[in-house]
Amino acid sequence: MRQGAYRTMVDRAWCSDAAHALRWDRSLDFLRGSGLAGRAVSAGLDIGDRTPMTGMLEEFFGCRFESTSVDLDIGALDGSFPVVAAFEVLEHLYNPLHLLLEARKVLAPGPSSRLFVSTPSCKPRFLQSPDHFHEMSRRSLESLFDRAGFAVVRRGEFGIRPFGFCFKGIRPLLRCIFERISIYELAKRP
Repeated sequence: MRQGAYRTMVDRAWCSDAAHALRWDRSLDFLRGSGLAGRAVSAGLDIGDRTPMTGMLEEFFGCRFESTSVDLDIGALDGSFPVVAAFEVLEHLYNPLHLLLEARKVLAPGPSSRLFVSTPSCKPRFLQSPDHFHEMSRRSLESLFDRAGFAVVRRGEFGIRPFGFCFKGIRPLLRCIFERISIYELAKRP
């Protein structure tokens, strides 16, 4: 594999993509359905680089969200957080189980602490992003959560392309059909 073949940092061009704004809005819609909606939490952790979604999480939960700065494949996470978010992270990792175990470690004790995760649903290989190591089926993803000691509280799925995008050609049409985001609310299993 050539050096630099995969994107490792979020940049301005990535943040300004219209699909991401739609993704963030739909992720917030999912959060509104959580039992944590409307509750003040003391702190949160947004796994990965700080993005506009981090600010949205801060506004939604009414607290500051830290972002991670360690290598998520091998690094350790520190702290204790009642809310941890890993939106669009797992698919970029060689070892997503390591990250989930670390997230479980920093998730504050208590029945209301939650990990929110979103990741692209598995799609045909020719539509997969060259930046992704994993695009997992629902069964594989939920097996991974179970192995890491999490129970699924809620699950959702949504598309990320605006309606007009679908009519720009065959490949965009296929993206509208297959490109879905799976989003989960997880709790630690006892």
